[in-house]
Amino acid sequence: MANQLPVRSEVKIEDTWKLEDYFASDDAWRKACDLLEAKLPQYKEFCGHLAESADMLYNCLRFDDEVGEFLERVYCYAHQKQDQDTAEGIYQELYGRAYDLYTRMTAESSFIAVEIAAMGREKIWKMMEEKTGLKVYERVFEQVLRREKYMRSDVEEKLLAQAGAVTGAAADVFKMFNNADIQFEPAKDAKGEEHAVTHGTFIRLLESSDRVLRRSAYESVYHAYGNFRNTLAAMFQANLKEHSFYARTRGYDSPLHYSLYSNSIPTDVYDRLLESVREAFPVMYRYVALRKKMLGVEDLSLYDVYVPVVKAPEKKYSFEEAKEIVYNALAPMGEEYRKVLKEGFENRWIDVYENKGKRTGAYSTSSYSVHPYVLLNYTGSLDDVFTLAHEMGHALHSWFSNKNQMYPYASYRIFVAEVASTCNEALLNHYLLQHAQSDEEKAYIINSYLDSFKGTIFRQTMFAEFEKRTHEMVWNGETLTADRLCGLYHQLNEDYFGPDMHVDSCIDMEWARIPHFYTPFYVYQYATGFTAAIALSSRILTLGEEAVADYMKFLKGGSSMDPIDLLKMAGVDMTSKEPVREAMGVFSGLIDELEALIHA
Repeated sequence: MANQLPVRSEVKIEDTWKLEDYFASDDAWRKACDLLEAKLPQYKEFCGHLAESADMLYNCLRFDDEVGEFLERVYCYAHQKQDQDTAEGIYQELYGRAYDLYTRMTAESSFIAVEIAAMGREKIWKMMEEKTGLKVYERVFEQVLRREKYMRSDVEEKLLAQAGAVTGAAADVFKMFNNADIQFEPAKDAKGEEHAVTHGTFIRLLESSDRVLRRSAYESVYHAYGNFRNTLAAMFQANLKEHSFYARTRGYDSPLHYSLYSNSIPTDVYDRLLESVREAFPVMYRYVALRKKMLGVEDLSLYDVYVPVVKAPEKKYSFEEAKEIVYNALAPMGEEYRKVLKEGFENRWIDVYENKGKRTGAYSTSSYSVHPYVLLNYTGSLDDVFTLAHEMGHALHSWFSNKNQMYPYASYRIFVAEVASTCNEALLNHYLLQHAQSDEEKAYIINSYLDSFKGTIFRQTMFAEFEKRTHEMVWNGETLTADRLCGLYHQLNEDYFGPDMHVDSCIDMEWARIPHFYTPFYVYQYATGFTAAIALSSRILTLGEEAVADYMKFLKGGSSMDPIDLLKMAGVDMTSKEPVREAMGVFSGLIDELEALIHA
């Protein structure tokens, strides 16, 4: 068959990632695992003895770094081998062994933070005076001691750890229900033909130009969730009660405080995001009105949100063309940045094309002592060009952090994880708009960018507001019935989409299908990361070298500072409303451009 996917052995070597940079062979990897197996018991030599001397503490932390750094290489090699061909049994075995080593290392080293906290600030700082090598771990100590006031006695900590197997049941039950049990009725198109509805096909069906099919798929999904509305409400409430339990038991001010504290994010940042986005509703309403006009519908419905209003260009881009476009688009970043980008392009950091059994989607991954890698499933679309820019943004963030920070501070926090990738996309958008060869191509690029604003800033912030309000209700002892959850969610959709959107009762159940809600207060970071990236890319395009120099400090910062301070150093203050306001200025300007192009 002409379109049959190649098996892994048929893929050209130059189109695959060079995992030999981790280990020369599977046998070399196995020997590394054997070495780790031999090292892990050595943790027992330190357990219970860290307070005895500065040398003991230093030697333990150095040993922990060495094991962690080596384990990263072992783990990444195995999971990347598995991802390149998930059907290959040998690599399932390798990944299983790597994961087991990771679990064991986590358990063996768990005493370190507990013993450091028990020593207290005065003793630790005295040890740093005795052993100058300990000075590099000062931020590690600060982070451990910062959590000390929320730690409980040894007995209580053990009970809380044991309770985790039970309190996490709501998330486990939801995952099983959502992935295995819920079934959707087939959707019917305008010709009466049926289309299978699954989690994987749902958005694709909503992107269809057939409005009958869009509505049918939309109703199929939300009617299915509606059939279990009371069960799902009880499940959701149990998840929130778990979070409140841990927040209250440990003495945090609120569930939000509990969630944000580990990343050193002030709760004001969350609140400013909600306030700022609500202030920007008029711009969102302009976008909704324009979408309604371009689709030519009398009543714009929520099943019309995903369908493209501008036809995608038919042009395909070879991977060589994609690399050239991305390289040229990132010229404002300067040569230090583009030199590493080129190195990645030319030295097989990227696994390019789909093959039989390869993991879907795209990602970047890295270990401290080896360069980053990127997995793609490249097909030649313009979206794939954006994916290349996005994932190389992650990769170069990791590269610069790893090269400029010691191991304990190399990994950047999740709060800033999407900044570099989205900044690259913003610069690519700017480049493509400058080089668009027709009004149609320009309109497509602008509309795609507008959809990113809608989906990332407004939609994720709406989710964030729903989370905050429902967690507050549980914290205050209120009961979350299905009616209350659906009523709140319906009102938020009316607020966020405005008067030109018909908000029907089906959407009231959308809260029930969002897996991220079972990782409380996570989704807001998509919106903050996006707004930070827009502000930084605008600064780079406006100020040039000065802004690039500040941005490079951020990329090289890892976790050596709190995320908020790293972004301030780059030139954006996420404690203020300014980043959202600036992003909304860009959003409004893009709407103006699209209206001019289509003569709205």
